[in-house]
Amino acid sequence: MGIAGLVDLKKRIKSIQNTKKLTKAMALVATSKLKKTRGSLERNNTYFESYNEVMSEIIPTINKESKYIKRNKGSKDKLIIVITSDLGMCGSYNFSLVNKVEELTSGNMDSSKIVVIGEKGKSLFKRYKFNLLDFDGKVSDIPSIDEAKVIFEYGYDMFEKGLVSEVILVYTWFKNPLVKQPVDKVMLPLQIKAEVEVQSKEEFDIEGNRDELMDALIPSYCNSMVYNALINAKTAEQSYRMETMNSASKNAGDLISSLEIKYNRIRQSAITQEISEIVGGSEAQG
Repeated sequence: MGIAGLVDLKKRIKSIQNTKKLTKAMALVATSKLKKTRGSLERNNTYFESYNEVMSEIIPTINKESKYIKRNKGSKDKLIIVITSDLGMCGSYNFSLVNKVEELTSGNMDSSKIVVIGEKGKSLFKRYKFNLLDFDGKVSDIPSIDEAKVIFEYGYDMFEKGLVSEVILVYTWFKNPLVKQPVDKVMLPLQIKAEVEVQSKEEFDIEGNRDELMDALIPSYCNSMVYNALINAKTAEQSYRMETMNSASKNAGDLISSLEIKYNRIRQSAITQEISEIVGGSEAQG
């Protein structure tokens, strides 16, 4: 390889160095966003766990004919709401959600209505030939309760009108940067845990109009379920993006080192050859 080859190597090294700067910057941004969303998640988990404890006692006391408990007979379709990302550069984050939905719809694609939150996820699901419902829900880097409400009301409305038999949330659950995985959670109808059903009937008493309380409490609970799913999803997304960008930066650094070694060897070889030619020319003249 001559001088032209050295110039090409130098350009390639410079290009990869620029890419490394970009991936490092993206990793720092993702790390900052992860810190914020993780703080929100920890606070919300404390609230949602307490809410769950209360609801685990209330739900078994609800009449089995209630619209919140009974599966709709008017439709066999399931509504699957999938929370993905708007942006890329987050590794296998969205692909793992596609795999999760494929598990849920295996053999029953025609009886599944799918809504995808997140533009990057939408394009990926369409590439895998999923038929998606037209829904324009938006989620910020730090999800808000209002954003969750829009998604909740869409699913709740379809369930209440009998258009679907159940509403399922699919998102990535985040425990810590090492433990995060796609999960599915039934929002409606409400799930009753068999081990607490009898006990709750005997011990949990509600004063006043039970139906009015349920009509106020259950939608609020489902909305909080969606909100918790959104925060989990966004936290996991930033964690995936941070890992992906850190890995890309490391790979770029390794490639740069390899190319620099190659560049130096070729340069030294070229210098040695030039010296040999000069020495040979001098000896010929002498």
